[in-house]
Amino acid sequence: MSETPNVAPRHQYEAFLRQLPADWEQKEITQVGAVVGGGTPSRAVPSFWRGSIPWVTPGEVSGEAAKLLHDTIDHISASGRAGSGANLLPAGSLLVTTRATLGARVINAVPMTTNQGFKSIVFNKPEEASYYYHLFEKVKPELVRRASGTTFLEISGAEFGSIKVPSPSAAEKLKIAELLDALDTAIHQTDAIVEKLKQVKQGLLYDLLTRGVGANGELRPCYNQAPDLYKQTPGGWIPREWEVAPLVSKISFPEGQVDPRRTPYRDWTLVAPDHIEAQTGRLIAKVSAADQNAISGKYVFAPNDIIYSKIRPYLRKAVLADHFGLCSADMYPLRPNDGVAPRFILAVILGHIYSRFAESVSMRSGFPKINRNEMAEFSMGWPSSDEQKLIAGFMEQADREQALEEIDLQKLQQLKAGLMDDLLTGRIRVTPLLAQ
Repeated sequence: MSETPNVAPRHQYEAFLRQLPADWEQKEITQVGAVVGGGTPSRAVPSFWRGSIPWVTPGEVSGEAAKLLHDTIDHISASGRAGSGANLLPAGSLLVTTRATLGARVINAVPMTTNQGFKSIVFNKPEEASYYYHLFEKVKPELVRRASGTTFLEISGAEFGSIKVPSPSAAEKLKIAELLDALDTAIHQTDAIVEKLKQVKQGLLYDLLTRGVGANGELRPCYNQAPDLYKQTPGGWIPREWEVAPLVSKISFPEGQVDPRRTPYRDWTLVAPDHIEAQTGRLIAKVSAADQNAISGKYVFAPNDIIYSKIRPYLRKAVLADHFGLCSADMYPLRPNDGVAPRFILAVILGHIYSRFAESVSMRSGFPKINRNEMAEFSMGWPSSDEQKLIAGFMEQADREQALEEIDLQKLQQLKAGLMDDLLTGRIRVTPLLAQ
């Protein structure tokens, strides 16, 4: 190493480089490939645009989870490329954002150009692109450290190209990339399953609140299949045995606020809209009133209350309480009456029918929220108490299936985070795999 081991590293990236195996080379980025900038054709010249050459901006990459980019929103023409300084990057280059957003990256699957917000690497050995794609997770702090600017941070081409990166043997690079790519594939597949289950659950929720569960324990046939099972109401077709009643006739609003600075309330959970995941009915953060420095009066909620956000844009946030706590002034604690299944009320609040109603009435006043009088306008079909419980059971099963996939996703993400650190630092070597 260039510095003695007993001298403390000056920054995070230097510490990363110091722990690399002795047999790994360290090369400047310009030694592994050419650093190429981008450009933007003039919008005043229409012929520069709507061509066949993909042209990417940082916004298309910063939220991109996939490694490969196949197409872009905008396309430029050959004359636009020639007149702007935008370089055509061969497929397999690494596009790295180096202005404002720093360190987002993607590999182009087809030849494309970029704007000035990128520094791209055209590799001497294109097969190594995947390795450097993963490595740039470690390089990102160095980009931030070297960046400068008053309006927004930016790193120059010279600074970017002079960054040293680890360069194991070609075989090790390919094996490291292969292992991390396999984990990425598993993560993306599991994430797709989770998203599909969310969509299926929303569809199931709509069916359960309009068709319900029949005597056979399954969803009733829809109206088109069995119209004799339904009756018409102002809100649409509902099963004949259901009653039509206002939502507020099935719940009560706990009255009175307490001082969250007093014992025991200061140690209780204080739930605000940001603590609830939209459309899932799940509490994703638990913070005490004391930790939030709460001072204004709060409503007390009890187990089986539904804590519901009454303000936009959080109207699709609600959670079923399993403990005593406090909710912020932006929320209602809704207490189901006797004989009303709490999980069914939660399903109603999260369902499309009520949500559309709430979105509509919340815009009547200057402050976008739904108040108690407006909630009183909402009526719907209500199944029996037993059928409510059956519907709640269906939703709980859907929640469990989604939760299991989310646990698998979290495990894969944790595995990748640990393995990435081990492989990219050389703490775990892939040489035994190569020998096999």
